[in-house]
Amino acid sequence: MKTFTIDGNNFSDLEGFYDEIDKILTKELEWKTGHNLDAYNDLLRGGFGVHDEEPIVLKWLNYKKSKRELGDKLILSILEITLDCNNSGHDCKLELY
Repeated sequence: MKTFTIDGNNFSDLEGFYDEIDKILTKELEWKTGHNLDAYNDLLRGGFGVHDEEPIVLKWLNYKKSKRELGDKLILSILEITLDCNNSGHDCKLELY
């Protein structure tokens, strides 16, 4: 499985999270992605330059910092999307560090 790493030290708010996700999941796109949770879900499905629809591993470095800064409610929403709790059709393993 392809592995992608986001680093909580690279952001401290939701907009920064979206910038970090864009940086690792949409390399060399000629258009800008939406900065919302629906767009994040779409990026996890693949087809945007760095992976197609195959399973991936998402490593989240400095997760505790992100949880503290983004807050429990937002982190829970991000985790539910990442782990595909709504069965939207992507296969993503999450590793928290």
